[in-house]
Amino acid sequence: MSIFDRFEGILADAITALVAEGTLAAAPGVSLVVEPPRDPAHGDLATNAAMVLAKSAGLAPRELATNLAMKLSRHAAVDSAEVAGPGFINLRLARAVWEEELRSILAQGEEYGRGAPVVSDKPVNVEYVSANPTGPMHMGHCRGAVVGDSLANLLAFAGHKVVREYYVNDAGAQVDALARSVHLRYREALGEEVGPIPEGLYPGDYLVPVGQALAKEFGNVHASAPEEAWLALFRSRAVDAMMDLIRADLAELHIHHDLFSSEADLQRRGAPEAAEARLRAAGLVYDGTLPPPKGEVQEDWEPVQLPLFRATAFGDDVDRPIRKSDGSWTYFGADMAYHAEKAARSSALIDIWGADHSGTVKRIEAAVQALAGTDMPFTVKLVQMVRLFRGGEPVRMSKRAGNFVTLADVVEEVGPDVVRFMMLTKRPESPLDFDFVKAVEQSKENPVFYVHYAHARIRSVERKAAESGLSLSAAPPLARLDGEELGLVKLLAQWPRLVMQAAHAREPHRVAFYLHDVASQFHTLWNRGNDDPAYRILVDDDGLVNARLALARATGAVLRAGLGIMGVTAAEELR
Repeated sequence: MSIFDRFEGILADAITALVAEGTLAAAPGVSLVVEPPRDPAHGDLATNAAMVLAKSAGLAPRELATNLAMKLSRHAAVDSAEVAGPGFINLRLARAVWEEELRSILAQGEEYGRGAPVVSDKPVNVEYVSANPTGPMHMGHCRGAVVGDSLANLLAFAGHKVVREYYVNDAGAQVDALARSVHLRYREALGEEVGPIPEGLYPGDYLVPVGQALAKEFGNVHASAPEEAWLALFRSRAVDAMMDLIRADLAELHIHHDLFSSEADLQRRGAPEAAEARLRAAGLVYDGTLPPPKGEVQEDWEPVQLPLFRATAFGDDVDRPIRKSDGSWTYFGADMAYHAEKAARSSALIDIWGADHSGTVKRIEAAVQALAGTDMPFTVKLVQMVRLFRGGEPVRMSKRAGNFVTLADVVEEVGPDVVRFMMLTKRPESPLDFDFVKAVEQSKENPVFYVHYAHARIRSVERKAAESGLSLSAAPPLARLDGEELGLVKLLAQWPRLVMQAAHAREPHRVAFYLHDVASQFHTLWNRGNDDPAYRILVDDDGLVNARLALARATGAVLRAGLGIMGVTAAEELR
């Protein structure tokens, strides 16, 4: 239970007492909120409970707030309760509350803030990356991979069962093009001069070893054979090779999925047909003709009757085709069936998509409502692009990949921790600039370094204390901490609340923002000791040393917990 949960209970007790006295007719079933005030100068906690309850109570908000504040001020954990503005109540808590919270952090360590297990037979499904299996991972995939993996970590820390899923798009034209590209490299490996890679095929050198392996296995059996004789085989082998490459690239970022679902397998099992049958039975799929494309209509355009999903019944702009004119499935038709299957085995669905897919969000939301019901929680998080720079100059493309910068190259240069942290330094819907020079710069302007430096400083002082024979006592005299040090305790106490809020909002970047605030406050205390040795952690006063070591250890525990959610290893030292 966080300190905010605890005081929501205290607030509820005060409201119950007012009801018992007849001051309040009845307490309606509303959610009461206790939160940090926007300005810490106003107090430790704030609530708008009086403003929420005033109308049903038939009282002016400030009058009700005054009555509530009087009740709250009598509680042993409250030093003062003041009414502000139209009816806010600002609370200042007794010092003992914060000392107790610090002891709680010390006792729980990195488990502080972890949510109680959520009771559910099914897990939350987080689908992320799901890049086409046509080449290695590039930086266009990186941000979504980190956001998705960190969100899965966050949900697990908040108490949810989680499944991390990757949808393999191994059906459709792109994998046929991949197979043809590999066949070209296969012929090349047999000694044939293939010339420039034709337009529409994949030019990257990463396909060379795939062609070589096939040449070694099959010799020239497929070199001159008609396409229909080798296409399926080469498609299967190429997809397998690309997925091995993708798994290896993701492993460099410490990303491991629990489940890989195949679009080709989905279609072989008849899942899209089953979804279509369900929707037709419900009157949500019909055979109709789409309106002509917007703008100037081409002369050769002809209306074609197609099976259409009634997406407009769920707020979409137009109804959407689920099959093409040749009877094959549209991407949406197969994706609709895939989401239906995911929903059947999940308590909630979360998709992490690139921002270039924003135009398809409404239709897939409509499909999930139609096939899984309106009670199925479904969130699509859109992730904007990453632009790469080196010292302010755009980074050139990778020859190995053909036309993009590979994830493996970036991780090799700066390390997985830097990459993962940087991907969470902005809200995912905002574009992000990744500069190789700035990402490893040792300055407070670099958030990666700034947070790591705080943890490294903590580890350094703990090592020095141990070398001096100092150890944290079982009951450190926390009353020795001054007001600024207690301010850091108050910030650390927000960690459990932040975990729950970030998990509910599906926003792992909040963890990075919070850790930066913690690091900033810790560095401020540290620098105070640089200016005046009396404020250092290791001084000639065992009681004060113990109190400050306790605060440093608690800060380190919260930093490690947050970095763990981000998938980042806390630095023990910096050179």
